[in-house]
Amino acid sequence: MAQKSLKTLAAKNTSTLNRTHLITLAIHATYLLCSLLLFRRRYRFLPYILCALPALGIEIYFERLARPTFSANGDLKRAGEDLEAKGLTEWMWDVLYWTWGCIVLVTLAGTWAWWLYAAVPVYTVYSLFGTYSKVKGGMGGLMGQGQTVEENSGQSKRQAKMEKRGGQKVQYR
Repeated sequence: MAQKSLKTLAAKNTSTLNRTHLITLAIHATYLLCSLLLFRRRYRFLPYILCALPALGIEIYFERLARPTFSANGDLKRAGEDLEAKGLTEWMWDVLYWTWGCIVLVTLAGTWAWWLYAAVPVYTVYSLFGTYSKVKGGMGGLMGQGQTVEENSGQSKRQAKMEKRGGQKVQYR
């Protein structure tokens, strides 16, 4: 069983991508059918296009990133990247799910639900600020945060504390 893990990843990526495309197709088709046939005045297409474009872009990115490729004789050339990876991939799945939820809510409840999509950029800014704060805190004195005790006197914090209390007292027996 050569490359068993790659073949498993390829099969999982293929099924995930196919399922994602089918769900997207069903959600968008339902929205468009309801907006064109049932409730003509209730729906607007500009918010729909503005909110659907990032999700469609993410799906195209996932397709190019994770779709396995095979050689002419059917051997696996590339399994694709893992769609369950942490970090940016996880965030893109969140945006995709949130877009689906907003489109479903707009279909069921009306155009006011487009405002829920504003949570995506707000969450992104919040996430970036948290990451920036962690990086800045992790850099310590490298980001111009001031001089530490070690830089001032060449001593460790423990040595500075002991000297402040009167120095190290040595007892001889």
